[in-house]
Order: sequence, then structure tokens, then C-alpha cells
Amino acid sequence: MKKFNIRKVLDGLTAASSSSSSGAAQPGAPRENDAVQETLQSEHFQLCKTVRHGFPYQPSSMAFDPVQKILAVGTQTGALRLFGRAGVECFCQHESGAAVIQLQFLINEGALVSALADDSIHMWNLRQKIPAILHSLKFNRERITYCHLPFQSKWLYIGTERGNIHIVNVESFTLSGYVVMWNKAIELSTKTHPGPVVHISDNPMDEGKLLIGFECGIVVLWDLKSKKADCRYNYDEAIHSVAWHHEGKQFVCSHSDGTLTTWNIRVPAKSAQIITPHGKQPKDGKKPEPCKPILKVEYKTTRAGDPFMVLSGGLSYDTVGRRACLTVMHGKSTAVLEMDYPIVDFLTLCETPYPNDFQEPYAVMVLLEKDLVLIDLGQIGYPIFENPYPLTIHESPVTCCEYFVDCPAELIPALYSVGSRQKRQGYSKKEWPISGGNWGQGTQSYPEIIITGHADGSIKFWDASALMLQVLYKLKTAKVFEKARSKEEKANTDIVEEDPFAIQTMSWCPESRMLCVAGVSAHVLIYRFSKQEVTTEVVQLLEVRMQSEFSNGDSPDPGGEQTPTLPNPGASPSPQESEPPSQPSTGSNSSDGPRDNIACLQVRSSPLKQSPGYQVELVIQLVWVSGEPPQPITSLAINSSYGLVVFGNSNGLAVVDYLQKTLLLNMGTSELYSPSDPYHRQPRSPRKVRQSSGATCDSNDGSNTSEDRCKSPTSAKMSRKISSSSEPKTDLDAKDNTFTRSRSSSVTSIDRESRESISAFHFCESYPRKMDGAVGPCLLVGTTQGTVVMVALSLPPAVDQRLQQPVGISSCGTMVTLKGGILTMALLDATGALLPPSFESWYDPNASDEEKEKSRRRRPASPPSSQEGPEAQFAVLCSEKQAKVLAMPSQTRVYKHNITESSFVLRADVVQMAGAYCIACFCANGHIMTLSLPSLRPLLDVNYLPLTDMRIARTFCFSNLGQALYLTSPTEIQRITYSQETCDNRQEMLSELFTPVETPEAPNRGFFKGLFGGGAQSLDREDLFGETGAGKASRSLAQHIPGPAGMEGMKCAASGVVGDLARARIALDERGQKLGELEDRTAAMMASADSFSKHAHDMMLKYKDKKWYQL
Repeated sequence: MKKFNIRKVLDGLTAASSSSSSGAAQPGAPRENDAVQETLQSEHFQLCKTVRHGFPYQPSSMAFDPVQKILAVGTQTGALRLFGRAGVECFCQHESGAAVIQLQFLINEGALVSALADDSIHMWNLRQKIPAILHSLKFNRERITYCHLPFQSKWLYIGTERGNIHIVNVESFTLSGYVVMWNKAIELSTKTHPGPVVHISDNPMDEGKLLIGFECGIVVLWDLKSKKADCRYNYDEAIHSVAWHHEGKQFVCSHSDGTLTTWNIRVPAKSAQIITPHGKQPKDGKKPEPCKPILKVEYKTTRAGDPFMVLSGGLSYDTVGRRACLTVMHGKSTAVLEMDYPIVDFLTLCETPYPNDFQEPYAVMVLLEKDLVLIDLGQIGYPIFENPYPLTIHESPVTCCEYFVDCPAELIPALYSVGSRQKRQGYSKKEWPISGGNWGQGTQSYPEIIITGHADGSIKFWDASALMLQVLYKLKTAKVFEKARSKEEKANTDIVEEDPFAIQTMSWCPESRMLCVAGVSAHVLIYRFSKQEVTTEVVQLLEVRMQSEFSNGDSPDPGGEQTPTLPNPGASPSPQESEPPSQPSTGSNSSDGPRDNIACLQVRSSPLKQSPGYQVELVIQLVWVSGEPPQPITSLAINSSYGLVVFGNSNGLAVVDYLQKTLLLNMGTSELYSPSDPYHRQPRSPRKVRQSSGATCDSNDGSNTSEDRCKSPTSAKMSRKISSSSEPKTDLDAKDNTFTRSRSSSVTSIDRESRESISAFHFCESYPRKMDGAVGPCLLVGTTQGTVVMVALSLPPAVDQRLQQPVGISSCGTMVTLKGGILTMALLDATGALLPPSFESWYDPNASDEEKEKSRRRRPASPPSSQEGPEAQFAVLCSEKQAKVLAMPSQTRVYKHNITESSFVLRADVVQMAGAYCIACFCANGHIMTLSLPSLRPLLDVNYLPLTDMRIARTFCFSNLGQALYLTSPTEIQRITYSQETCDNRQEMLSELFTPVETPEAPNRGFFKGLFGGGAQSLDREDLFGETGAGKASRSLAQHIPGPAGMEGMKCAASGVVGDLARARIALDERGQKLGELEDRTAAMMASADSFSKHAHDMMLKYKDKKWYQL
């Protein structure tokens, strides 16, 4: 499927155009494209979906194959999700996108029939790894309402809205001429239409008798051979479902008034029993009060005890606000099981697939709107099974997502060990019943981790290795904060109406296991990973005042708590150490004045017990300033080697030393630009900031007081609260009173504004200034206006002095400007290899001091050999519109590529592919592109997914080795690959749904039933429904559409040798299966022949010597 490889033809042209549009290197410097040998070509790239994880969004129906142990779930958007054992799952999509109203397995045949709301039915072949449609049938004149496929039958009954029943041959997908017309089914004296068909089933003991349920309350037992109704059963309430007793003598109907009626098939005049499971029984013997409709009932028998009756709905009308319930009636006991979400459908899982045998139910599978629950019927109290599928992605809405491929191997075991202690107790002790299929034989052995941030402040770590997904560990960040006691208290300081703990962005260092998260309430949390439990008496808190504007002539007022120290231009700040005060600083929140120094959330004051796993190290909060709420944090980065965290928003940026718990820098964006005076303040008009709903932040205070948008690095006093200096006063400027901004840098491309925000950070070891001769710790800062600023960091030379000496910071001015907001930045060495940020190896913070010192070794940035030569590094910069590559330290642009003119890039990452590096971009117009490094040659450009939801923009992320993902629905993660190698091997990597399994033996009829004609009655449906017996159906009734499936569908899905081998193996399996069946039939015929020969010989011996009159 290499339809995008037109890029191969254009490679030369694009390379020439990109190099010609770029500026040349400085005179005398060697050309970088001569030095760097790029190995990536268009042949290395191809885009395809790999696997979808999570709960099916908006489920509408389900089916279960009791022999293959496979579950199918259909959705309102026409999607199909198939589940087997843990790790075996598959996604399919109907092209029409119509809702799936019903699913029917061809049990143990490796096929599935789906009925859609657009009145089409489809046959899916599940014997291939990527299921495909074999046949489709589209009804033109009637609406499909119900389908029924008897076990081991090829004739599918289809009920319609008009009350008719049509019959389809599932092998050829052709209509039979046999039709059950509604006017023949009901009594001729009936004056009204019976309504749509809501139920079809055959008598378990007599295949020739079909039970038809009409919505109005009429049930008809139809004789297929004589083509007439045997019996009619009338009830004055609408029917929702019907269930048979396995002996075929009784059936149960559920009705719209909450009643269950039981009927004997030979007594149609009156129901044998009427019960209202949840109705209050009046004492005077009158009918019980009506209840809500019982939407479905199932009647399952057991050999040893009482039958089970399972039903959904039917609750009393006075239970307003009560959650959806499933009722299990067994003997005299009735259990009402409350569900967390509304019930979509349920199925009772039984030991046998044969409807005419004791069912022996062992579990109930309940499909809810947002969950899948399996209830164990064999244990007291009906416990649920532990669900092995990753269906809890949406437990709280996902707000952000990060994807890490080929991370350190010890990470997954470490996260699993701490996460296993969080598991709930009280599950059923039995194995998960959905156990079909086999895992793929993929060769991907590298560890993959997905991190999801959620609206309730939780963070989940997932093991995503080998196309599977399993939750490893869950972190609840809300535990750090106090809960609001009342609505008044909450509204007083919060800047969000809902979900104040929601995660907005994350920065994770896999090597050091340091985690930094920013929330919507303008708070930053820094976590360390520890294997030991610890109780934190006092949570360390740092409060920061980030102000949007500064008026000329004003100077900061230290307020008695901090003394600002303005260094000389280019010098490093020198924070002074001091003892922390005993009392935290307090803010003003009086009713007659503006809110000031107030944090949006209150940090927990009581001791915090922290389990093994991620434990909070420091809390940073932005505070209200003169009635202005803090702006949401737009970018975040952490570096474990430097011990620094940097974050930014529309007001500026702040750098925090999380080792010394010190605020190093609090600076407005505009003050980064002048290298001669990095802290120069310019007069600006104050702007009232109104947050977008995406930022979940708004101001309801009328004050327009100007804010001090930056502070020089101050001698911050270490305390539980460390505040920057108070704000100056300024005049009001009415014309800029209102102002709207959006949280996402991508959205600012649509609605560009004058306010400049920080959009990206990158810690690196580079040349701070032009023509510097040595590398040093640096910070690259990118803004929404496309500016990239270099900031130099001055760290203590010795590791043992890190906690005693201050870290210095100085701005080195603007490096370059690009069109659109900056999205990502990276550094390459002279050979084109990525220079990752330096990091510190992980150590347990609660371990002994000796162990800490052994593991705390700072990693060198890069080998010295890579720093030689006139241009020793390349700086890679990508914005919403273009990408540039600069030669360092000259900061000369050597390559430039305009990515898009009409749209803008939503996500860009520098990733590793096939041993080299490239930029991967996802645009708002749906294009996914890759550019080579450092020459920025276009290698891939695919129109994949138009931006239909901001959820996709918020969660799309690329990772190494050609992997990417995004949240395709509120409950599902879609993983894709842009690697040709992965696409070629996908067929081998995917799990297998169908596995050859022997169908269980049919129940034994017994001697007397066989002798006297009892037991199940078979029916030759071929004679009855075939073309010779029933004739041809009307051509205008339905249109047959052949599907691309079978081996053809597999040919499209698979390519290369792997696909050929897979096809050959499946063909061999099927041939072997057919040969095995032939051998079994031959053996049975031989045994029958031997038996006949023996009986004949015995008969001959018996009568050999007898005369004719003795016979």
C-alpha cells in the first residue's frame, strides 16, 4: 500500500528547493550537507493504523461466541470492536458510519453478521487478522428491527418495522422467497397493525416452530412447514423481549409496565404467571403499581438447581435518580445490582451453545454506556471479574497525553511493582471468561510507555509494548491539596468552575524518573519516584507572582520579605540563603479590595502519607495579583541534571531550582530580548485577560491594575511559601480593557493576538552566544510569536556544591525568528545525531546517603569529539508554519522549509527513525509530514486525519521508531505508525481472533426420547427456504453488495513476504481443518458400515438353520 511514494520522485526537487531557499553558511565554513550523510529516504515511511485501545465509544450492541470465546461490540458510529483474551483486540469500521443495532455470531465459524440502522446487513470474515466484509445486503423498502440466526444454521431471520420476516442465506447473502407476512401471522379479526417485530426465535425443541414477538404485545408461534400460525398469545402491554425455557414448553415475555409474563405454548388463552419483580404488591389483591419497562429478560436453566432469570430495567417509578440496575432472580432470592452507567445490553454466558440443553449459566456480561462488567453467578454475592482490558482510559476525561518509545527497560517493572499495590480487592477468583484468540508474533521488543493526564488530576502510566496496553500505575495529584468545604469557599479563590485539578501539560524524564505536571489552576507539581513509603509532614510550597504588564518609572517594592538583587547585564543572579519563616505569607481577599497573593488551590496542611511510587517534592503556585487571576501555564520543562524546572504562560516565564526550593527567575517575555539589559522594563498598557473555556479560567473582578510582569532573580527566602515582590500601581487604560486569548499555541494561529506567550522550552548543552568557543548548560525559549531566545545557565562546578551555591541565569538575546508559534526545538551534533538533554540517573530519594551518592552522577552532554570543527552543532527549530536549522555557534541559518501556508502545525517532534532523525509534524488540515534532518527534505506527506475535534489536537503525539497516537474519541486511543517496516510487519504483529476449536457435542437425546420421538425436532431448512422450495425473492426488496473480503481483503491488508506467509498459513490451517473433518466423516462411515455388516452377519446366523414356518 505504497500510494504515497510519489515523494520519491520529488526528493531531488524538494532537496534542491529547500537548500536554495535557505541561507548559506558563513564564508569559510564547510557545507553541512557535505558533512552529514542522511540515510532516511521516502522508502522508510508509510502511514497506517495499528491498533485501537480503550472502551468502544457510544456502544449500541454486543454479541458473544460461546465456543470461540470472542466478544463483539458495535457502536453508534458504525464501529466494531472485537475482544478475546487480554491483549487480543481488533477494530473494524462500517463505511456508512450507521449505528450497529444488532450483532450475530456464526458460532465457531469465524464469521459475524452485523445489522445497521441504515437497513443493511454485513457478513464479516473473522478468520483473517484484519476482518473484512464478505457480503452486504441493503434493504430498500423495509426497516430492519430484529435479527435471529439459529445455532448451526445458514438461514438468518430478519424482522422489519412493517411486521414482516424475511430470510437470508448467509453463505450467498441472497434472500429466500419464503416470507412471513404480518397479516397472516396475526388473527384476521385484528383491526390494527401489530407494530414492528421485536423478537424472533425458534423453539429449542422444534426448529420448525418460530416464535415471533410484535411490539403491541402479540406473540405468534409460527409453523414454518405449514406456513400458518399455530398459536397466538395476547397481552395488553408492549413487549420488549422474549426468552425460552430450554425444554421449549414455556417462554417469558418482558413488558413496558415492568411485568414478566410466563406462557405455556399449549395454553395461549391465558398466561401461566404474571409477576412484577419491583412492583409493590397491594394488600387488596389488585394489580401492582406499574413500573419502568423491563427492557430485556433472559431465562437460563441449571441441571442441579433453580433457574436464573436475569433482567434489566423494571424499577419502580418512585426510584427517581437511582442508577441503572441489573436484577438476578434465582429461586426465591432476588439480587439488584447497581451499575455506574446506564445499561446498553447484557448477555448471560452459558456452558453450552445448544439452546435445547440445560444452559448452566456462569456469568452475566453487562455492556454499559462507559464500561464493561462481568458478574460471576457462581459465587455468593455475585462478585465481578477483574477486567484485563484497558477500558478505563476515560475513567476521568483525558486532558493531555505523552508517548515514550524505547525508554529504559527497568521502568516498566518499577512502575508495575508500585502500581500492583493499588489494585482493588474482592474480585471473582475465576479466570476472565472472554479468552479466545492468540497474540501476534511481533518482533517489537522495545518498551513503550503512554502517560495520560486527566480532568480529576490523576495521571496514569500505561505499558504500551507490543501493540498491547496495560495500566501500570495511577498517581492522584489532588491528594496534595485540600478539598473545598463549600461552594462559596470554592468560588472565592478558584479560577475554574469544574475540575480545578485537571492536568494541562506534563514533562517527564524517563532516565531520572522525575515528573513535573502543570494544572489548570496555575499550579506546578514536581514528583520524585521512590520505592519506599514516606509521610511528608509539611508539603513544600513556592508561590510565584507572574504579572502581565509593568509601568514605566515604577520599581518593585520588596514588601519587607524579599530583597531583589539586580545583577549587571549578563551576570548571574545570586540568591541568598535564609532561614524559612515560621508562618507562611498571607494574601488579601477582602470583599472591599482586589484579590491579592491568593493561590487558586489550598495546599494540604496536615501530614501527607505518600505510598511507594511518585511522591511530591515541591508545589509551585501562581497567585492572584491585584485582582487579576494567574494565567494558565502553556509550557513546561524539567531537567534532572540541572535540578531546574521552567514554566511559562502569557505573562512570562519562571525558573525554579527544585533542589534548593528557590525561585531563580520571574521574567516577562519582552525582557528576554535585549542582551544588554535582560531585565529592562517598558511601559505597557494593562490588559484585562479573559480566559477561554479551554483554559477554564476567568476573571470576575473589576480591577485593571497593572501588574509587574517580571522580577529580577531575587534572594528568595526559603519557606513554605515564597512570594515574589508586590505589584506597583499604575493608571488605567480603558481601550485595552478587554482581551481574549486561547490556551493552545495552535489556536493562536487562527486568532492571532498581540499578547506573546511562552510556547516551548528545551534544556541543552550548547553555545550560549554567537561564536562562543565552549558549550555550557543552556535553555532555549520559544514564544507564540515565533521568537527563539537563548538563556545561559551557570551551575556550580562541583556536584557536592550544588545545594550550597546558587544557579545563575542570564539571557543571551534572540537567536532567530520563525513564522508562527514555536512548537519544538532540538540540537544535533555535527554528524546529525540528536543531542538529548543531560540527565541524572535515578536514585531513591528515601534511600541511605551512601546509595544516593553512588547513583547521583551527572551525565556528560556529549563526547568531546562531536564538538570539534567550525560548526559543531545544529539547532533544529520548528514552528506552526516552518522549520529552520541553524549552525552553531555562528547561529547561521543553513536550512529552511515552509511546512504549510494555508494551515498550521499542531504538533511537531524530533524523532528517531531507522537509526536517523527527522521532524514529524501533524497539521490542522489533517496532513502528517516528516522532514529529514538537517536538510529538511520532505520525506512523507499524507492527508490522514482532518482536525475535527480539539481533543485530537490536545492529545496527538509522535514518538521514536515511527510510532504515534491520539485520542480518537473520548474513550479510545488510536495508535498509528509512519514506519514502512512496521507497516510491512503489521500483519505478523496483530493478534489472531479465530482459532480452530471443536464444537461441543450435542446433548444426548436419551433412549426413550429417541424411541418415542421426543427431544429436539430437526428441520430441513434448505428444502423449505431454498430456491426450489420457496422461489426467488423480489429483486427490488434488497440489493446484494459483494464485499472485498476473503483472501482478497487479506491481500489488500498484507504486503510482502510476511503477508504471503500469513495467507499460506491460514489457507493451510483451513485445508487441514477440512481434511480433518473429511477424515472424521470417513471414519464415521466406516464404523457405520462395520456395524451394519456385523448386524447382517448376526441376523444370518440367527436364521440360517430355521425352516420357513419357524420364522
